[in-house]
Amino acid sequence: MTGYAATRNRVLPESGRGASRLSPYIRHGLLPLREVWNAAAAGPAPDVSKFRDELLWQEYARHLYARVGMHLHRNLRFDVAWSGEFAPAAWPREMACVDWALSSLETDGWLVNQSRMWLASQYTVRSGAGWVAGQEYFHRHLLDGSRAANLLGWQWTVGAGSSKPYGFARWQVEKRAPQLCAACPLNRNCPIQNFPPDRDLHPVLNPTPLLVRDDDLATTQGPTTVVERSTPKSVLFTVESLGDADPALLAHPQLPAVFIFDEPALAKLQLSSKRLVFFVETLQDLAARHEVIVHLGDPRRIAPELSAAITWAPVPSFEKYAGTAVELHPWPWLAQPHAGSVQSFSAWRKNLTRPK
Repeated sequence: MTGYAATRNRVLPESGRGASRLSPYIRHGLLPLREVWNAAAAGPAPDVSKFRDELLWQEYARHLYARVGMHLHRNLRFDVAWSGEFAPAAWPREMACVDWALSSLETDGWLVNQSRMWLASQYTVRSGAGWVAGQEYFHRHLLDGSRAANLLGWQWTVGAGSSKPYGFARWQVEKRAPQLCAACPLNRNCPIQNFPPDRDLHPVLNPTPLLVRDDDLATTQGPTTVVERSTPKSVLFTVESLGDADPALLAHPQLPAVFIFDEPALAKLQLSSKRLVFFVETLQDLAARHEVIVHLGDPRRIAPELSAAITWAPVPSFEKYAGTAVELHPWPWLAQPHAGSVQSFSAWRKNLTRPK
């Protein structure tokens, strides 16, 4: 934790990075946000403050996605190029910074936040490609691939969420990873030598009113107490909650834990082998402590036969599980959602009951 505030955005050398690399475990519920929040308490005050701000950003992403749902797949507040067709040429591999970041994404399935911003900005702000397909490529490869955090990060980097696009330029690379510029074949003819010109983005027409207020807070936050319908015979995991700390599993540690590889979703998403291996290894680890049963197929057909206890999840895709649960457990929010504005991180925080 010591030095996190000063080094969290360092890209290279890897030995000098301050990033925690906890994001895949936080994303899939192996490390609940509350647990990580509490574990950080003993560090130096500036580092704890900055680290906890990053945890709150993750919580903001979850609150936002739980409220606006599929609206997060479109420009939220400002018009930015939007397209579902992937444009590989928007990431010129002859640029050492782009090639290195893409290679890291495709090989390791993980990037520090700074290099994620480089790629997102290059794809849309520099190249003019529609941002949705770029974020889809991220989602396919990132071990921490979360619709909430990934979509939110792209919305803010390209300006769709804030009107202020991140202006990727050589200055950022030389500051965070100078060896990339030194070895780049375009060193003397750098296409990002200067910052891109400022652009005036126009507000989207008819933005969703859910950004300003939530008239159905109960739906956004999910159940606040356990909903019991009958006696469960298993605990059904989702990709949002795959760890020992899953509330349904904590309530029924003696029951088998079941996971369904969603075949229709996998066919559509085309997730990388790295992501699939992460799921398998997570389940293998869990099997050392619990009975684990794995299915491959359509959850809508399999889940109703399981008589399962399930932990509610703040994502639109949870609807395929919600009606099948014989016992539904609340999501372990770090901070409870509120009904006020979520137009920005700062607006969201104003009405937030801050965790302690």
